Amino acid sequence: MAATSHAAHKTVTTSRILIPSDERLRMQPRVRTALIFVLTLGLLAVFLRSVDVSGVWMETRRASPVPLLLAVVATGITYAVRAFRWQYLLAPIGATRFSTAFQTTVIGFAATFLLPARAGEVVRPYLLARRENLNATAAFATIILERLLDLLVVLLLFAAFVLTAEPATVSGDPAFFARVKFGGLMAGAVATAGAIVLFALAGHPERMGRLALRVERVLPEKLARVVATFVETFAQGLAVMRQPRRLLVSLVLSLPLWLAIAAGIWLTSRAFHITFPYPASFLVMTILVVGVAVPTPGAVGGFHLAYQIAVESFFGVPPDRAVGAAIVLHAISFVPVTLLGIVFMAREGLTFGGVRDLAADAGNRAAHRQDFDASPLSRPGMVKPGAGARSK
Repeated sequence: MAATSHAAHKTVTTSRILIPSDERLRMQPRVRTALIFVLTLGLLAVFLRSVDVSGVWMETRRASPVPLLLAVVATGITYAVRAFRWQYLLAPIGATRFSTAFQTTVIGFAATFLLPARAGEVVRPYLLARRENLNATAAFATIILERLLDLLVVLLLFAAFVLTAEPATVSGDPAFFARVKFGGLMAGAVATAGAIVLFALAGHPERMGRLALRVERVLPEKLARVVATFVETFAQGLAVMRQPRRLLVSLVLSLPLWLAIAAGIWLTSRAFHITFPYPASFLVMTILVVGVAVPTPGAVGGFHLAYQIAVESFFGVPPDRAVGAAIVLHAISFVPVTLLGIVFMAREGLTFGGVRDLAADAGNRAAHRQDFDASPLSRPGMVKPGAGARSK
């Protein structure tokens, strides 16, 4: 048995020598990229499975230009509102300029559309923190709060529609609509409960830090204190939740944001002669949120299929028209902000590779509970020295 054990140990050791740890780490992103690529192709195949390309082109040519132009304007307004709301959420952490909040918001969304793993969600707070001399961990916590507010408002609008919609509003399968309605209401209840729990935990960041210190029983003391510091700093980023009035204002600011997003969906649909009441766009918007959550580059596939399912299932839209509208709506939602983000990246001295490295660096520091602000952005292509810095 000793010989067998020795042989097994030798085999394991040999396998580790044959595949070094750094090589295994390099293999993981490749596998993830391959899976995302296959997922994207699969979603696009389902999206285009029963359409005629010439029919889609004809429907696109028939689209009215004025509603499409208004949809572009509505989409642009959403990013200004996002920046203003984010500036308000950041106020308990430190003062920020609207121009910085807007530019980093656009850069973050452009990075999310261009890079995998929602890189912009990390790049946005990291870059703003460097520009405004804030703690990036606390700034990142406000992104989590943004997502929670977004979820609450989307589900609130969705619930308002499904509870007040007349049966004649939708023309699809009533049983399917009933299931969607039930699922949306349940998700709204869960999201509300989550907001209450988060409010209770964030109310005392120092207590969260002391609670995290208890992990010293299973972790080395030094590591436990690093974790405790990270948890407390993260909770400080949720400081807005300790101020009911500020939290309420943040929630109110989220309403025009999502009403403008719904307007963009409704206007684009109207341009393709897809007629449904404006409140019905809340239903389409909720399904689109699910589609965008699929981790494909630029939400390709997931966004298109979600819109197609929504308008075909609930409003009886022909496939060619649904596909044409989905493609144009995706372009309106993603292309302008991506182009503007690239312009802002160039002005900030950022290259595409620099943004990717920045996202990886920030993500690694978050994963290892390191201080985001400890690493200067001094590598070539990331940020020009002094670019975007706050003037003294």
